[in-house]
Amino acid sequence: MESEFSAAHKLRGYDGDCERLHGHNYRVAATVVGEALEDSGMLVDFRVLREALSSVLGELDHRCLNDDVPAFGSGGANPTAENIARWTAEELRARLPRSVRVARVTVWESERSSAAYLPGW
Repeated sequence: MESEFSAAHKLRGYDGDCERLHGHNYRVAATVVGEALEDSGMLVDFRVLREALSSVLGELDHRCLNDDVPAFGSGGANPTAENIARWTAEELRARLPRSVRVARVTVWESERSSAAYLPGW
């Protein structure tokens, strides 16, 4: 399942342009896995997955990640693509049925720059 959000951030402790406030139009892909299908033949209805991902990314959309999202605020994780992917995976897991496991979340900051988080890897 793929979705997008727009946000600003600055990377703490980074020696370069990205240390200054800037923004991205992020693209996010989430892959889920499970051991058994429902009677319908689905692992999870795409509508359920889409709503869960939308709920998670809604907490990031049109925000300054450093200031508006506690997980990335002062003393929190640096809002790198890697940490955004990890946070998204953790938040998504909490919104999905227990029979569904988040296998991978990939976050693109641009068409050519992405990072993936694989829980449990």
